[in-house]
Amino acid sequence: MSREEATVPVGEGYGANPTLPEPNATLIPTVNIAPASPWPEGMTPTPAPGFAVNEYAGDLDHPRWLHVLPNGDVLVAESASPPKPEEEFSFRGWITGLIMGQAGAETPSANRITLLRDADGDGIAETRSAFIQGLNSPFGMALVGDKLYVANTDAIMAFPYTEGATEITAPGEKIADLPAGPPNNHWTRDIIAGRDGTKLYATVCSNSNVGENGMEAEENRAAVLEIDLATRQTRLFASGLRNPNGLAWHPDTGALWVAVNERDEIGSDLVPDYMTSVRDGGFYGWPYSYFGQHVDTRVEPQRPDLVERAIVPDYALGAHTASLGLTFNEADLFGPEFRGGAFVGQHGSWNRRPRSGYKVIFVPFQNGKPSGPPRDILTGFISADDKALGRPVGVAIDRQGALLVADDVGNKVWRVVPAQ
Repeated sequence: MSREEATVPVGEGYGANPTLPEPNATLIPTVNIAPASPWPEGMTPTPAPGFAVNEYAGDLDHPRWLHVLPNGDVLVAESASPPKPEEEFSFRGWITGLIMGQAGAETPSANRITLLRDADGDGIAETRSAFIQGLNSPFGMALVGDKLYVANTDAIMAFPYTEGATEITAPGEKIADLPAGPPNNHWTRDIIAGRDGTKLYATVCSNSNVGENGMEAEENRAAVLEIDLATRQTRLFASGLRNPNGLAWHPDTGALWVAVNERDEIGSDLVPDYMTSVRDGGFYGWPYSYFGQHVDTRVEPQRPDLVERAIVPDYALGAHTASLGLTFNEADLFGPEFRGGAFVGQHGSWNRRPRSGYKVIFVPFQNGKPSGPPRDILTGFISADDKALGRPVGVAIDRQGALLVADDVGNKVWRVVPAQ
């Protein structure tokens, strides 16, 4: 039996009109893991021509997400999936455990946010401190006034923040619960503050691949939720987004954008991950369809009424690239051609042959919309002997305008600047 592999170049899975061949479901899903291995001493990812990279901070514990505070301090969520309750054996669960272990994802969660400070501005954090401890698989962070909000996997917590503080010991106050199972597949939760500071927006990922655990397990999941900070009421803002992660406001239009991981097990070419602007009340297809009205026949019962109104995402980011991090560049350090565009952290595939992702890309924007093909910014995360030396996740722009990249397998934060 021949093995399943991609039939179209990975580049055709990018852009506003990606190539979408027929599904190619196989009895055994495609598994093509890049075993995780630490970075050799002194080795870094490969910056694109015209760029330079250095280690901003190392010796972290599975750093996933980044948040830059107004004073320039950088918060890093050191986090991994929460412990799973005892479940009945399943082939899918067994395969998932093998995959995540080899890929460097099956590690105990540090449940910590660490503060990094580069006081002398040389691009290297010379001090660090355990900023908040005892969290529950934390991910997204947002500062509103003197409150720092943290998205645990099961709730949004608020902590008192004082500029310049290196530690918060006050207990967190729960603002809102977030759906978390059990089971709690796809545990990451990002948050972003609304422009006027009165609301938070939170991503909640799906509890399954394509609803196979029943749609009752997907209530308020595969969605962006809106939380009113005054009333603490939660409402569904947008749905049908399988695994939404990085949230970002476009600096020119004010539109909310999100990076989304799409479904698996219908071949190496499907379905491209994507980033899209998020409309209030919008439905984006999952699990019933993808990229508009492309019906997923595996889902029962079908919902043609929802498929009919499924919104086509703005920009595909390649099949199985695991595009997680998203940030818009509002700074001037990289020059005018980079202003207003998006940096995207692509964690990398485990289920595509050949591999995809394992890099940081840039997507140019004009008039608030993607305006061209992506550019590789940081590559080299796959070694010559086919191991994952690191895996990029969260991305952020620091106070000087440089790009920061969280590397959860390499246990580092990288910093990218224009080459001198």
